[in-house]
Amino acid sequence: MIKTIFCVLACSALLPAQQLDFLNHNRPVLDAHNCYPYEGQWADRIERALKLGFPIGIEQDIAWAVDPVTGKGRPVVTHTDKTTGKEPTLRDHFFERVRPIVEKALAENNRAAWPLIVLHFDFKSLDPQVLRGVWDLLGEYQNWITTAPQTDDPHKLGAFDAKPLLVLTEDADIQEQIFFRDLPAGVRLRVFGSAETAKIEAKSPAERQHLAATLPPEKLLPTKATNFRRWWNNAWGEVEEGGQTKARDWTPAGAARLKALVDHAHRQGYWIRFYTLDGFAPEANQGWGASYNFGSRTKAEARWKAALDAGVNLIATDQYEEFRAFMKK
Repeated sequence: MIKTIFCVLACSALLPAQQLDFLNHNRPVLDAHNCYPYEGQWADRIERALKLGFPIGIEQDIAWAVDPVTGKGRPVVTHTDKTTGKEPTLRDHFFERVRPIVEKALAENNRAAWPLIVLHFDFKSLDPQVLRGVWDLLGEYQNWITTAPQTDDPHKLGAFDAKPLLVLTEDADIQEQIFFRDLPAGVRLRVFGSAETAKIEAKSPAERQHLAATLPPEKLLPTKATNFRRWWNNAWGEVEEGGQTKARDWTPAGAARLKALVDHAHRQGYWIRFYTLDGFAPEANQGWGASYNFGSRTKAEARWKAALDAGVNLIATDQYEEFRAFMKK
């Protein structure tokens, strides 16, 4: 009896560690931010990212659009929820684009290298028809996708069945409802949500920024991972007050803050992602925007190194090639 209890306790303790190890042995992964075209530009982003090797994260922002020819709605990749119907579909832009990679991986069956691609959804619209449309689409490709069983307790993690793709989504309650709570018994989880960061009570935006960057990690993330919520998604403002555009010289205090956030996430059973670590001069801008820009490559590289050293699981950047080269170096 004692041996049985010990085995149960040991197995339950091992599952969070096994979950962390599942993604690249709990080592950092490049997350290709905004990896899709918008405003008729940047159509080569997914090819550029997929050329860089595996594992890799691919972010796809999603909304609903009606096909102007058929009149049928479908999930599309887009930077806005104001769709025209001309946007590329999620099916064509992502799933059919990676078909040769996935089918080759399935034939080789090198499961130790899976997942090869972390597909990350950022929903620009949380209309239930968008979420259900994506759920149905994932069902068509389920034999490509890492799944997990339902469990009798949401806080009990089901073991992953490894496949070449791992699908992540974010923290909205409606996503948990549709992708997890509403599932019929026996249906496997196809997509995994992010943690709910604790609400910060503040009297002003400035106070909120300060608290986000200074509250102890356990105050920001008080809950452990669940069978659905398996990763923690963070803006850089949780590390440096005000985020990228307010960043000064990188300091040991910044490194300690970053490491504390990473270590706490891992203790709670979550992978952790930070977005979006860019550093470029205005003339080098390739549609990346200013809000995530540290302002120079030197400043960005200091944060890239710190994120790698701290063990951040998913490091989001728009500078795919530069960051991959930096990782190798």
